[in-house]
Amino acid sequence: MLEQALRDGFSGDILFDAASRGRYSTDASFYQIMPAGVAAPRTAEDIQVALAAARAAGVPVTGRGGGTSQCGQTVNSGLILDNSRHFNGILEIDVENRRCVVEPGVVLDELNRALKPHGLWFPVDVSTASRATIGGMAANNSCGGRSLRYGTMRDNVLSIDAILADGTAAHFGPVSRDGLRGNDSFARTAADMLALGDAHADLIEARFPKLTRRVGGYNLDALTPAHALPNLAHLLVGSEGTLAYFTAIELRLWPLVGEKQLGICHFPTFYQAMDATQHLVALNPLSVELVDATMIGLSRQIPLFRPTIERAVRGEPAALLLVEFDEGSAEANAARLSALEDRMAELGFDWAHEGRGWGGVVPVTDQRLQAQIAEVRKSGLNIMMSMKQEGKPVSFVEDCAVDLPHLADYTAGLTEIFEKHGTRGTWYAHASVGCLHVRPVLNLKLDTDVKKMRAIAEEAFDLVARYKGSHSGEHGDGIVRSEFHDRMFGTEITTAFLKVKDSFDPGRLLNPGKIVEAPRMDDRTLFRYPPDYSVAPLKTAFDWSAYPGAGGGFQGAVEMCNNNGACRKLAGGAMCPSYRATRNERDVTRGRANTLRLALSGQLGQDALTSDAMMETLSLCVSCKACKRECPTGVDMAKMKIEVLAARAQKTGLSLHQRLVAHMPDYAPVASRLSWAMNLRNRLPVLARLMEGPTGFAASRPLPHWSSNPFRDDEAQDADPDVILFADIFNRYFEPENLRAAVRVLRAGGARVAVASDGQRRPLDSGRTYLATGLVDRARATGRRLLDALLPHVEAGRTIVGLEPSCLLTLRDEIPALIPGEAADRVAERAKMLEEFIAEATDAGTLALPLGPVPEGILLHGHCHQKAHDVMPAIQRTLALLPDTEVRTIESSCCGMAGSFGYARQTEKVSREMGELSLFPAVRKAAPGTYVVADGTSCRHQIADGTAREAIHVARLLDMALAKEGAA
Repeated sequence: MLEQALRDGFSGDILFDAASRGRYSTDASFYQIMPAGVAAPRTAEDIQVALAAARAAGVPVTGRGGGTSQCGQTVNSGLILDNSRHFNGILEIDVENRRCVVEPGVVLDELNRALKPHGLWFPVDVSTASRATIGGMAANNSCGGRSLRYGTMRDNVLSIDAILADGTAAHFGPVSRDGLRGNDSFARTAADMLALGDAHADLIEARFPKLTRRVGGYNLDALTPAHALPNLAHLLVGSEGTLAYFTAIELRLWPLVGEKQLGICHFPTFYQAMDATQHLVALNPLSVELVDATMIGLSRQIPLFRPTIERAVRGEPAALLLVEFDEGSAEANAARLSALEDRMAELGFDWAHEGRGWGGVVPVTDQRLQAQIAEVRKSGLNIMMSMKQEGKPVSFVEDCAVDLPHLADYTAGLTEIFEKHGTRGTWYAHASVGCLHVRPVLNLKLDTDVKKMRAIAEEAFDLVARYKGSHSGEHGDGIVRSEFHDRMFGTEITTAFLKVKDSFDPGRLLNPGKIVEAPRMDDRTLFRYPPDYSVAPLKTAFDWSAYPGAGGGFQGAVEMCNNNGACRKLAGGAMCPSYRATRNERDVTRGRANTLRLALSGQLGQDALTSDAMMETLSLCVSCKACKRECPTGVDMAKMKIEVLAARAQKTGLSLHQRLVAHMPDYAPVASRLSWAMNLRNRLPVLARLMEGPTGFAASRPLPHWSSNPFRDDEAQDADPDVILFADIFNRYFEPENLRAAVRVLRAGGARVAVASDGQRRPLDSGRTYLATGLVDRARATGRRLLDALLPHVEAGRTIVGLEPSCLLTLRDEIPALIPGEAADRVAERAKMLEEFIAEATDAGTLALPLGPVPEGILLHGHCHQKAHDVMPAIQRTLALLPDTEVRTIESSCCGMAGSFGYARQTEKVSREMGELSLFPAVRKAAPGTYVVADGTSCRHQIADGTAREAIHVARLLDMALAKEGAA
């Protein structure tokens, strides 16, 4: 009934299949409730249609943005409306009056990118800014790291347009107490609310915590006579979608922050850091953020963050306070930083001291390093969740706030509570406003730990009440904290909260169970891991032993996704390219991980792991491995996809298209001898169209050109070599000139080169094409043959050098996971991309390339696997060897070709859309003579197809630079 009603007049997406509903059944909390359906509205009219359909069907409606709520605000049993996909426009930017109007689905970072050219920004800078939507932030009354200066969402929302539960469209903004007119539902509700504020003014004054960070319950304090011109929008802020459905939000804007200075205060004990906070805040900083020793240690284990920690942290502090200043000028900032150092000295801290007196300030003036440090802090939750164990830091008392003079004693008291219950907490976040995110480590699959959680919550909230603090300081109430309002506010106030809900939503249409009439927070039937949760044994291809659970740890690896949604960012880094093109929850790492978890645990039906729905979920995953590096919890979806493809291949076999991809190494030698025939398809469009159906290759795409003169192993077999060249099948058969150029470059630098070979007629291969299609047994056999050929060279101290990132880096990733053992580990350690070898050997003084300049300039595009394995700095260092040469790196995600992905009929269109996001525009803007460098075979083909510009391998560029030097 609901689905059919939606299809009459709703212009957005309508999703009622089990997999789609499952993807929206959870958020960043530990709750999971399967919704009746999901829809993504395009317009306010769509929302009217959805509300009417839900009213008729008796189904509740819950709005959703980025789905990053940590308290269960965006899960419910009814209809979920995803604002983020389509309902995300910026309606107005009023620069002169520093205001803007946006639809609720606009992402904060996207808004700030639009505001930046005008010298403005919206400063409620939550850590999830890359995916948090303005609607969700307003619904939660979000705060961010700089609320000390800018306040909360409530302080920065000017007005809200919304639809009431009965369908009435209303404007919520400042109102005159005696100016309300009319008898419609909005006028009656507004009058009721002002009367409620008047009646409870004294009680509100007595019971509401006097803190910036008080976001629990409804904002009744906005309705009291203390406000001559009350703003009714402030009642909606923090209401978690329970009172009205937002359609437009008017925001207050601020001038952009200038260049900041950061002082990293080091402390020998956690208590001393907390006690010092009140004294550091007196210096009027922009923010003071906490990072504890646990977070520092976990960050050091994450490749993306390790270099930042090494540069920013001195010694082994128990806690850091990141103190940020923005005083408008470098001189004023420097004075504040000096004052910070003086204040730390006054508090008794000095680098020369030992024990409780050790500490001081590490100043950070470099803006890029400041941004990197901020990224570590913003990733606090994900970093904490990177623990590879069943127990994880759990959000339920993570949001309490107390006045700064009580902060040290409060944190000490809460630590004692954790220890009493046999657990520990991890601490970070907003020390400046007394709101620290702390999560005790618990395993919510165990009833004993759920009972611990309940006991800790009750004792923690009693402790907060003792200090007259707030139990809900930033993340909202949701399911996890709503039931405790009576304990925190008293019965009269919570009765008033209920009157608010009754007035706005008597039929309980809008997100019921939040703020009022909430279920118990420890009701396990509402958990992501309910009492009957289990995963059946399964056989897997890779070694997942670093994780717990079924499938040799595969279950635990999938469950590492905590739904915080870092993969939903739309710019910066490479994750997640398919989501950036489609903005579909199905096509993001989080959506795929949730689908995998539900399938593994039997919640999507029998054989769901190998079902068509699972194949559709993974169909746009380009195996870029960006999530392997950029997801702070390390979800490696590329490797997980291979597991699914292997299970599917075993069950159904391969299509002709998949077989043509998989077995390319088998037929390549013959194909190269018949290159004239193999290349005929590219010259005859009619042949491409005829072949599209049976082969699955898009007729609009030219396939890679088979060389009639492929690279041979005997082209480089120097005596007593120090470099072993791994000639991959792609460069060998399609672009052999790259391998020949690499040999010339290596020899020019003084290296002796031999091509890797085991003496067989068929060349060595990485197994990449077999992995891409799920033929893991063939990939394992191919990998073992490669290891057998390379290991003697490694034992002789030689370096393995390769040109194609997807092939060479298989030696460092999939092959050790397929064939775990000392041999694979030793070869992985010695396997280097060409640019890695050149950079390292040049630094060591064992290689000297006589390079000339490339005055035309270079535009560099990094292959996804180069980024995932942190190889990009090496290619940048190598290109820096070119004298008088400008090198610019394109800030891009995956090019979109991704092996055979861009050639396939079903995915060719999305492939081009990925290229258009950033890569193609950057190449088109480059001057005609600029060299475009891309090491990936598929990247070069995508650039050629999408821009009509040739891209070359770095080996060819260096070879040309050698020739220029020789000519000089």
